[in-house]
Amino acid sequence: MPTFLAPDGTELAYHDSGSGAPLLCLPGGPMQDSAYLGDLGGLAARRRLIRLDLRGTGASAVPDDPASYRCDRQVADVEALRAHLGLDAVDVLGHSAGANLAALYVTRHPARVARLVLVTPGTAAVALDTPPEERLAAARLRSGEPWFGPAYAALEEVTAERGTAETFGAVAPFLHGTWDGAARERHAESARQRNDGAAAAYAGEGAFDPPATRAVLAEFDRPVLVVAGEGDVNTPPPTAAAYAALFPKAELTVLPGAGHFPWHDDAEGFTGAVDGFLAS
Repeated sequence: MPTFLAPDGTELAYHDSGSGAPLLCLPGGPMQDSAYLGDLGGLAARRRLIRLDLRGTGASAVPDDPASYRCDRQVADVEALRAHLGLDAVDVLGHSAGANLAALYVTRHPARVARLVLVTPGTAAVALDTPPEERLAAARLRSGEPWFGPAYAALEEVTAERGTAETFGAVAPFLHGTWDGAARERHAESARQRNDGAAAAYAGEGAFDPPATRAVLAEFDRPVLVVAGEGDVNTPPPTAAAYAALFPKAELTVLPGAGHFPWHDDAEGFTGAVDGFLAS
C-alpha cells in the first residue's frame, strides 16, 4: 500500500490502480474508506485511478489532532498527494461529500487542477440548498417499487426537518438505482467503513466560506463535468445543474435511472461520460 506524509506528519495511504492518465479520486461519506469507490464501474480500464484514503479512514493513520478532520484542513493532504505523485496538474474527481473537498482544493490550488469531475456532489462548500420538492420529485420516479410507500413517508419527514435515525435509514433505497441485495450489502458496508467521529468534524465551524469559493469557481477556466443520477434524492438533477452553473466551462450529465452511486446503476453510461469528458 503506497503512503505519503501529510504536512502535519500524518501517514496517509492511497490506492493506485488501472492504466492511463491519472485521476485523483476523493471519497465522500463524509469520511468513508475509499474502498467503496472500487474501480468506479470499470473506469480503471481507461484511467489510472488514485484513490485517497482520507486521514483516519481506510489504511490512513489517525491524526494527532482531531480538528484536522475539518474539510478545509484536508486540502493540504490533497496537495501533498499531488506533489508526492510528481504531477504538475492533475484531473480530480470528487464524489458526494468529497466534492466539497474537491471544490476547496480548486479554490486554494486552481492551477493544479487540469479537469474537475463532480459526481452527485455535496454542496456545503458552495451553499446550494435543495428544495424539499426537488427531492420528493426524484423519489416519485420510484413509485412503482414495492418498498416505495414507507420510504417516501420517511423522506417526507426528513425533508420537513423532522428526520430521526430511523427515518434517515428508511430513505436509503432512494440513493440506489436498484434496491436489490447488492445495494443493501453496499449500504450496510458503508456504515462500517465510515469514521463517524471524523464525519462529525468534517463540516465543523469555519470549514466552508461559500462566497469565497463561489468567486474562485466563477473564474476557474478549466473543464468541469457534473454527473447526476436521475433519481438521486441527495443531489437531484436541478441541484446538480445549479452547481454546474457556478463554473464558466461546466457540462452536466444526468444518467437515467441512476441514484447517488451512478457507477453501480449504469456503469457503461458513467464510464463513457467520464472518460469521454477527460479525453476531450
